[in-house]
Amino acid sequence: MTRSDDINTPIRPDAFELSDQEKIEKIETHVRSILDILGMDLKDDSLARTPHRVAKMYVQELFSGLNPDNKPRVTLFENKYQYSQMLVEKEIAVFSTCEHHLVPIYGKAHVAYISNGEVIGLSKINRIVRYFCRRPQVQERLTRQIAAELRKTLKTEDVAVVIDAAHMCVAARGVEDVNSSTVTADLGGQFQNEATRLEFLRYIGY
Repeated sequence: MTRSDDINTPIRPDAFELSDQEKIEKIETHVRSILDILGMDLKDDSLARTPHRVAKMYVQELFSGLNPDNKPRVTLFENKYQYSQMLVEKEIAVFSTCEHHLVPIYGKAHVAYISNGEVIGLSKINRIVRYFCRRPQVQERLTRQIAAELRKTLKTEDVAVVIDAAHMCVAARGVEDVNSSTVTADLGGQFQNEATRLEFLRYIGY
């Protein structure tokens, strides 16, 4: 098992021995037990299918990014236009799940890179962000995972990622602060230079 402070999501080696359908069936049983313990009437029309809906949502949607088979396949293209400035894809929707309380994290990701001779399709940046969002997460790790994947894919250190997100574990429980958000950043290569960093931050409104 990986350490909780590692860039890798802590997941067991046997995580994919069960099929998705087997996982749904097992999770459904446990969700039914939780609701039953809470005293919910699972015979009610509104609740009868809730355990199945939750299980299916976990496996096929919210936590689908745990399965490496769902990792987006990325094709690079030659930078034919010799564009040498930073490319910024900003305000990418972030919908993830806090691994401490299993409640939503939501906000925006801003991503930039400077081409090392090849470019990536814009939609693939969004797909990479979504892939790493679709698992139990902490925002710091999420930021680093996106940046590391883009550096590996683009074969350059010149990548920057900023995430600004609200955490329902802060807003809906505990201190119940609905106004705060959390900002994390991973700036590599040329983005560690002050002028380049400030240019990027200006583009994304910081």
